[in-house]
Amino acid sequence: MTVNLCQACGACCAHFRVSFYWGEADDAPGGIVPAQLTEAISPHLRCMKGTASKPARCVALEGEVGKRASCSIYPQRPSTCREFDVLEADGSANSRCAELRTQLLKF
Repeated sequence: MTVNLCQACGACCAHFRVSFYWGEADDAPGGIVPAQLTEAISPHLRCMKGTASKPARCVALEGEVGKRASCSIYPQRPSTCREFDVLEADGSANSRCAELRTQLLKF
């Protein structure tokens, strides 16, 4: 069984603004991201609540960064999250994740 590296991290969910096209929210035809967990940032973009300000923490993030983290809406997460590369092209862990996790855990 392969371990999902994100389940022991969550750093990106507690650092980056998670923005995406408004049509991904479930109040739009074909959208799947729970609209009540998002906020508008422009007429065409939304973001996950909690990620538009610093310190950021996505409302869907559960657990503790760097220890045990998970997404409460994983099957319904936005494209920004789906497209984030956890692994490098060679299959190794994304070095940016480790750097970010180290920065966040200093505070």
